[in-house]
Amino acid sequence: MARDRNGQDDFVKPLRRLLVGITAFFLIVLFLVWRIDSPRVERFRAALIDRFVPSFSWLMLPVTKLTVMAEGFQSYARIYEQNQELRRELQQMKAWKEAALQLEQKNAKLLDLNQVRLDPALTHITGVVLADSGSPFRQSVLLNVGQRDGIVDGWAVMDGLGLVGRISGVGESTSRVVLLTDANSRIPVTIQPSGQHAILQGDNSAVPPLEFVESPDLIRPGDQVVTSGDGGVFPSGLLVGQVAEGPDRRLKVRLAADYERLDFLRVLRSHAAPHISDPGGLIAPPVPPLPASGTPAVQGNGNG
Repeated sequence: MARDRNGQDDFVKPLRRLLVGITAFFLIVLFLVWRIDSPRVERFRAALIDRFVPSFSWLMLPVTKLTVMAEGFQSYARIYEQNQELRRELQQMKAWKEAALQLEQKNAKLLDLNQVRLDPALTHITGVVLADSGSPFRQSVLLNVGQRDGIVDGWAVMDGLGLVGRISGVGESTSRVVLLTDANSRIPVTIQPSGQHAILQGDNSAVPPLEFVESPDLIRPGDQVVTSGDGGVFPSGLLVGQVAEGPDRRLKVRLAADYERLDFLRVLRSHAAPHISDPGGLIAPPVPPLPASGTPAVQGNGNG
């Protein structure tokens, strides 16, 4: 057994050396053929390539497929990166769209403010709502205008559609607006077209009731409610809302102002009420006529 194994080794080793020598010789010849710069050798190389390379196309097929797959993976990676970039741009576009919608709403409200027709003698100041302190017990908002802008307590405040409330508390650069829905709000109103007078009383709800109506039978749901101007609280003719009938058949007012989106408010400069320092001046005594010239003044009757 040992001799057989040694015999095989003696046969394999010379054969291996022969194959290595032939391979080395072939590679050297191939190298020299590819390195020699001669027209004959060039023709030989071209003939060799034309003869053997096409027949090795099946051998290059796996390499070609691997190259195509590598290019496909690179293309997929580029597509993935582009997809991620498009996703980021889409998120930015959504944010810009939201900002554009908000600006469009603000622009529409400002246009509404500019289109409201009021008494030409009433000038106004437009302010931005800074905070909303709405609660079950108080309904008010804070504006970014105050004493430096000439704001005075009691002035009427409107949005682009209707009356919102009145100024109640003025600071240097801010002022507070008590809404019509506040429980402490009571304003005199007129119902049109019947001309009935009433008091709109806030109850911390979106649809405040009408109190002290003169003739409720003359009022119909949908009638327009405006300020009456009684008592000099508000200028007359400011739109408040429309009459609505509650489930208990109580007359209420569906306010025209959009209380859900109070962004810009218009403060109306009301006419200053005359200041009365002397209550006796309310009813002045009649002034006697001056006597004519040359006529003696009337003296007493001589009894005293």
